Amino acid sequence: MRIVSLCPSNTEVCQYLGLEEQIVGVDDFSDLERTRLGPDLAIDMKKLAALQPDMVLASLSVPGMEKNIEALDQLGIPYIVTNPHSLDDIGHSIEQIAEACRTDGREARSKWMRALQPYRSREWTDRVRLYWEWWPKPLFTPGGTNWLTEISTLCGGINVFEDRLMPSLQTDWETVLEKKPDVILLAWVGVMTSKVNIDIIRKRPGYEETPVFILEEKYFCRPSPNLLKGIETLDKLLQNKKTTLKRPLP
Repeated sequence: MRIVSLCPSNTEVCQYLGLEEQIVGVDDFSDLERTRLGPDLAIDMKKLAALQPDMVLASLSVPGMEKNIEALDQLGIPYIVTNPHSLDDIGHSIEQIAEACRTDGREARSKWMRALQPYRSREWTDRVRLYWEWWPKPLFTPGGTNWLTEISTLCGGINVFEDRLMPSLQTDWETVLEKKPDVILLAWVGVMTSKVNIDIIRKRPGYEETPVFILEEKYFCRPSPNLLKGIETLDKLLQNKKTTLKRPLP
């Protein structure tokens, strides 16, 4: 089967499913050496069509992907659209992609759920207040219906914007300060860790000594099984900080 993936998360799901060898084209941000079709929001449709894919994998978890979907409709190319926002949604996407690519995804979905269970079974008597930053200007952060809010909870943290019941929201630095985070986590979408400048945070008015950490965005910003690496990373980070950053449960 000839598969094209239009976003990194779906590419990673294919790898999780063992479908890597069937992928013939990917967006520019996927970590897989295949025919590059351009940025996920500006896919070269002529180049894509020339690959003669049997299935194209799109995702509405990437804002703006609708343009690509409209073009696929016009070209009559088979596609599916995933739209995960939660950890359970990701499990559904794993099975959805597997079925579209003519393989059984039930065991892969079960494997994903089993990997989460040890974290979900834990209970916390204290939590660390976390501010996640997805983009620095303007400020974007995950809301309460995003996988990062769930991951925060699994690791003994709490997303300070969990009360905003949306996957993502724009905010401002004044509001962040009002939320009084214990830790600032930078996972700027599409930006390599080496390019993330902590000084941008430290120079903001009102910033004092809140610890700031740069996280690998591909382990936190993409709704794929690679989030397991992100959970492991965050868990270690927060457990190392627990002795100095304890707060009672709200």
